[in-house]
Amino acid sequence: MPGTNLTREEAQQRAKLLTVDSYEIDLDLSGAQEGGTYRSVTTVRFDVAEDGAASFVDLIAPAVHEVTLNGDTLDPAEVFEDSRIALPGLLQGRNILRVVADCAYTNTGEGLHRFVDPVDDQAYLYTQFEVPDARRVFASFEQPDLKATFQFTVKAPEGWTVVSNSPTPEPQDNVWVFEPTPRISSYITALIVGPYHSVHSVYEKDGQSVPLGIYCRPSLAEFLDAEAIFEVTRQGFDWFQEKFDYAYPFAKYDQLFVPEFNAGAMENAGAVTIRDQYVFRSKVTDAAYEVRAETILHELAHMWFGDLVTMEWWNDLWLNESFATYTSIACQAHAPGSRWPHSWTTFANSMKTWAYRQDQLPSTHPIMAEINDLDDVLVNFDGITYAKGASVLKQLVAYVGMDEFFRGVQAYFKRHAFGNTRLSDLLGALEETSGRDLKTWSKKWLETAGINVLRPRIETDAEGVITSFAVRQEAPALPAGAKGEPVLRPHRIAIGLYDLDEASGKLVRAADGRIELDVDGELTAVPQLTGRRRPAVVLLNDDDLSYAKVRLDEQSLAFVTEHLGDFESSLPRALCWASAWDMTRDGELATRDYLSLVLSGIGKESDIGVVQSLHRQVKLALDLYADPAARDALLTRWTDATLAHLRSAEAGSDHQLAWARAFAATARTPEQLDLLNALLEGSETIEGLAVDTELRWAFVQRLAAVGRFDEAEIEAEYERDRTAAGERHAATARAARPTEEAKAEAWASVVDSDKLPNAVQEAVIGGFVQTDQRELLAQYTDRYFEVVKGVWDARSHEIAQQIAVGLYPAVQVSQDTLRKTDEWLASAQPNAALRRLVSEARAGVERSLKAQAADAAAQSL
Repeated sequence: MPGTNLTREEAQQRAKLLTVDSYEIDLDLSGAQEGGTYRSVTTVRFDVAEDGAASFVDLIAPAVHEVTLNGDTLDPAEVFEDSRIALPGLLQGRNILRVVADCAYTNTGEGLHRFVDPVDDQAYLYTQFEVPDARRVFASFEQPDLKATFQFTVKAPEGWTVVSNSPTPEPQDNVWVFEPTPRISSYITALIVGPYHSVHSVYEKDGQSVPLGIYCRPSLAEFLDAEAIFEVTRQGFDWFQEKFDYAYPFAKYDQLFVPEFNAGAMENAGAVTIRDQYVFRSKVTDAAYEVRAETILHELAHMWFGDLVTMEWWNDLWLNESFATYTSIACQAHAPGSRWPHSWTTFANSMKTWAYRQDQLPSTHPIMAEINDLDDVLVNFDGITYAKGASVLKQLVAYVGMDEFFRGVQAYFKRHAFGNTRLSDLLGALEETSGRDLKTWSKKWLETAGINVLRPRIETDAEGVITSFAVRQEAPALPAGAKGEPVLRPHRIAIGLYDLDEASGKLVRAADGRIELDVDGELTAVPQLTGRRRPAVVLLNDDDLSYAKVRLDEQSLAFVTEHLGDFESSLPRALCWASAWDMTRDGELATRDYLSLVLSGIGKESDIGVVQSLHRQVKLALDLYADPAARDALLTRWTDATLAHLRSAEAGSDHQLAWARAFAATARTPEQLDLLNALLEGSETIEGLAVDTELRWAFVQRLAAVGRFDEAEIEAEYERDRTAAGERHAATARAARPTEEAKAEAWASVVDSDKLPNAVQEAVIGGFVQTDQRELLAQYTDRYFEVVKGVWDARSHEIAQQIAVGLYPAVQVSQDTLRKTDEWLASAQPNAALRRLVSEARAGVERSLKAQAADAAAQSL
């Protein structure tokens, strides 16, 4: 029995046998307001290479009523099993398949998701098909290399809107008949259906005219800043069309902000879905707008790389996502008029740290991962696929040159438009335009796992003049359980030389203080620096061109420790912050020393995204990496600092809001909790701080977690905010309460019942796990291992992954947790995907134990 899986070998065999021409899909969604199931009728026309061959089409449905193949009726009871309809006796040449089924609305964010807005009691639908979920809505050959045209006909309730990949037609009797799409993969088809609010515009340039639309629920319309979204979108159109030298390939471009979305966004061709948390109901910092803009640009880049030209199989998922990530950040950095020219700082500060963390887990894998089946790919949307891949692409651009890189990309799009490709197709095009042989580069960077460490080796004379300079490269052993061997790689890096400018007090790089070079092998001499006076700080991988952990020499580290906040430019600051965080995670820097470093430098940090990352990292370090005996004292020190910064921050500034949230996350003394309560009630104010809807919930959740607030106060806050977001926040607050009853109720709602929608379940899990409730949560360690395999087998992938990762006892940092995990891994025989997720969580506990030991050792020094 195949279950719902599909192997690469099966997909390859089917692709050799079939060429799919077209789909006609007729969906009756007229009962969507009530929910349940809906009628799905699919007609597929496809050619077969071999007479009499057998194959299958994919479908997940509660009921199949009719299967007709080339005019012959097949008995659904005989041919439909699990997620497949068997297709025996195919004809050489043209075949026609018709499938009539009842398909189900979901509340998991997979297939056709249905959500009822508590504000207007209206249902809102949207599809999410990546990786294998078009088959939940219509019968399909569910693999990316069987492209076809898709023609949707949809019946929907009176007054609703229907949006798909093709332009929306005028309905006749509440039936929308869409034009066929170009040849695309099934996973980027889409339907968004409901009484959505919309704003429309157009992108016009040089005679080109592309209709633009932005959609959201009416209850969010007052918060929709459509012009700001259109502005970023137009910048992306300008920059991508120039760099790709290929006109936008679809008839229109809609962006739809949808509820309860699992990911950030999805690149459906011409109909991008985006999580509607990006419609900001309350004040957010500029970092949130920057992240939203990157998401918008990431999905727009996919219209070319992913939609126009698509990977043959999911082993090249990394290239799809890495290219979109790299080009979206590059667009923010270089597009004329961009609000975020510092985007590479954000990349170094967030995406790279994600990649470094992922690459040090036992599940680390080559960028070009071995994807044997759908189960493999479903857990591979990770920090290597997105962030390490984009980091390596950034280095590839530095290696071949940006102009040469984009000339290769242009040739690639023209050569493979509306087709499927492998990595070798792109590398071949880049070799042609750059003249570089990329085979060795590809083998070392894309086909091996792990991370290198770069250290400077500096010798000076008595006057401080450099007599010898080299870059030492190390290849640490891969994590226990990881496949492969550590390797040294070729790196394109810059070396930055920084000194303190006495006039400004800033650490600046001299005009001739940057050297760019190739580093290869264990030791690379840098003769260009011989004879120069040694600067205050030597920074390897300046400008963040390569992907490597960087360590400072002893003298630079001592200077940076005193002056980290003094770098004039945000990127070297971010690189040094990232290095310090990495050292803390590795147990090379004690948590208490990391806290001191942050407290000494964060007041000078102007980049709000970096500030907010430091807030998260300090809280994580104190919760998980600090010596338990010192944790309370360190948390008190941090919380006192958050309150001091909150009171001293510029009124109404992003920094003030960020410090308010940091304070709310950790407030602990009676006086601090009284302040949260007073700010909620309005009996105390802080000049410039708007205690708006989202900030109120942050305060309420903390007061609930420490036992100050119970059901009455939570319900009262929900009455102020009877929205979908309010429902989620209230669920988090209830689950956060420090009582046996609250934890039991939350656990039962997630584990024992399958009724919670994906977003509410995520909210409950987020409240259930509180790092200062370790003793209360200890009883759930054994219960987790008793239920997790059954949950995995019974629930959909997204729902099961939330539970497997979110309820793992990560806050129980002990050898006992490691032992129980190991016993479960040995006895439960989980499938590869679940084994990977639990092993990754186990690695987090192991890292925490090592870091706690390092912090305790620092106390005794």
